[in-house]
Amino acid sequence: MKNLLIIGLLMLAVAVNAQDLEGSWKLTEKNGEPVVKEEYIKIYQDGYFAYGAKSIEGNKFLGTVGGEYSLNGNQYTEALDFNTFSPDEVGTKKSYNLNIQGNKIIISQPGGQRALEVWEKVSDSKDALTGNWVITGRKVDDKMSTMTPGARRTVKILGGGRFQWIAFNSETKEFSGTGGGTYSAENGIYKENITFFSRDDSRVGATLQFNFEVKDGQWHHSGKSSTGAPIYEIWSKYTEAYKPNK
Repeated sequence: MKNLLIIGLLMLAVAVNAQDLEGSWKLTEKNGEPVVKEEYIKIYQDGYFAYGAKSIEGNKFLGTVGGEYSLNGNQYTEALDFNTFSPDEVGTKKSYNLNIQGNKIIISQPGGQRALEVWEKVSDSKDALTGNWVITGRKVDDKMSTMTPGARRTVKILGGGRFQWIAFNSETKEFSGTGGGTYSAENGIYKENITFFSRDDSRVGATLQFNFEVKDGQWHHSGKSSTGAPIYEIWSKYTEAYKPNK
């Protein structure tokens, strides 16, 4: 009966474009089984995606996957920049069928009738910081240090009221860390509510507050870290600042 329902959803589904995907999504079904013991939150924004997974009981970090994506009709392709579940897949491309039914995304193998994943939309809300960003500057000892993102980079994707940052090296397939959760950006105040953190599960539930300003298309982020140390960072739009190694 469950497979018949999935087939029905696929028959009713319609093609989507990249803009339809933008926002945050929650995984509700995987390989025909409901997802109840883990939480997977996926963000699509500006041609990039990332998702982080944690256990619901204990908030244990489970893993993260992300990279660029594209849509051609119903053909959906992911080009992986990081994948802690299967690091060997970094640098590869994977193609699927992707359809939308109401507020759900249905992902299946090309030509397949069974859904591999069903994602339900959380939100498509936007604000001044909605976008995919990469760090390009950090103040150290009152001196701004600039950087040009290459294979080693730190990305921060915000969309649908959710955020996730990821530090990784797409060339060596090294993963350095990630964290994410909900956020707000209003009246120059940026707040993060952490729902998963790869380096320390005890940080889940913490709220951090910073000042923000978008100047000349760059996000200026300042305040104090969780340890009380002052921070000042500059984040640039990923598509404009990322310079892949040739």
